[in-house]
Amino acid sequence: MDLFSRRTAVFGAIGLAGAAVVGCTSEKPPSTSAPTGQEPVSSPSATPTETQDTTPRWPLTGRPLKDGDDPKHVAVAVKVPDNKREHIHNGMQVQQGLNDADIVFVQNDGYRSLPSGEAGTRLVPVFHTQYADTVQAVRSMRPVDAALFSPITGILGSTGGTGWVLKYMKQFPQYFTPIDYQAAKAKFGGKLVAYGINSKFVFTYNGNTYYDKAVTCHPAKLATLAKKFTDGPQQNYFPWADEAEASTANGKPAKTVKVPWAKKMNWTMSYTWDEDKKTYLRSMPWGPHLLAGNKRVTTENIMVILGPIVRGHISVDGTISKGGEHPEPIYHVINGTGKFYYAHAGSYVTGTWKKGAVNEVFEFTLDDGTPLKMAPGRTFVEMPDEGVKVTFKG
Repeated sequence: MDLFSRRTAVFGAIGLAGAAVVGCTSEKPPSTSAPTGQEPVSSPSATPTETQDTTPRWPLTGRPLKDGDDPKHVAVAVKVPDNKREHIHNGMQVQQGLNDADIVFVQNDGYRSLPSGEAGTRLVPVFHTQYADTVQAVRSMRPVDAALFSPITGILGSTGGTGWVLKYMKQFPQYFTPIDYQAAKAKFGGKLVAYGINSKFVFTYNGNTYYDKAVTCHPAKLATLAKKFTDGPQQNYFPWADEAEASTANGKPAKTVKVPWAKKMNWTMSYTWDEDKKTYLRSMPWGPHLLAGNKRVTTENIMVILGPIVRGHISVDGTISKGGEHPEPIYHVINGTGKFYYAHAGSYVTGTWKKGAVNEVFEFTLDDGTPLKMAPGRTFVEMPDEGVKVTFKG
């Protein structure tokens, strides 16, 4: 497939390549982890735990398992655009599939798309307990995806990426498989099976045809291309516990949570706790976050991970360099640390996160020195720059 700079228009279904961004990586041998449904084995450097949860759980939601074999299928992540113009087309909501995801990562997009000249956001829904029938729209990979998805293992769906990002992402085949639009089409004999084009969202501008809102992905079909990772994630992504044991049971009020993504203008993602539905309702800077059919985006958990971001390049050994040709926002996640906020059921707690190698999960320690315990459910993971001020109201 043709590779274009993110500053170049996306023309036609053959030229579906997007941007690049973010990531940090220093590779170590695979971390020791328990089989799916068992508690993860703590690394020697992990914060001592009070008690370990032994309930067999879905690894990406923490919900109890009915059958230990249920999670034995591949996890699928898909790159989704999130700028305002990519949400609505001719009065129709574009996005599909987010409410079927176990985890949705919110990351710096890299496009200078905001009126202030700052970058907006891009989403990465991860499907495992259930596959969305259709995910729309689909765009390009970011280097931080390696750090976020390697501990999960599975298939990463996208429309590709810029040249150096594609090379970077292919350095971790032992942890995940990137299968973009063109690669999947080739594997299905030139047919659109795992991906598709929703013709209602194709548009023409200045004589050029654009597909950036129209590309769809079908996770269940994409999963059939897996040659490995078919036993699913082999470790819990978050430190799960029963609802009553969650750290937020003794937290501070968080009926509303606001996460700013820009310094020069008001560009804030917000969440409002709905007591009746026992879930947070998500909003974009311009209003409610809506999917196709005007369905509201919801989540049970909000995790805000703060860390340094620079514009530059990232190498496979984890070296970050500023500037260079085609610089991208680079998250210092691998072998990194920073502050986190976790909200659930109208309350929040704070502490410090750390992460080791590319395939190791985040570790979370509360301000009082005890390990974080998260309640089961879908989790939105917001990842703005470390300098932002996250606010909570009761």
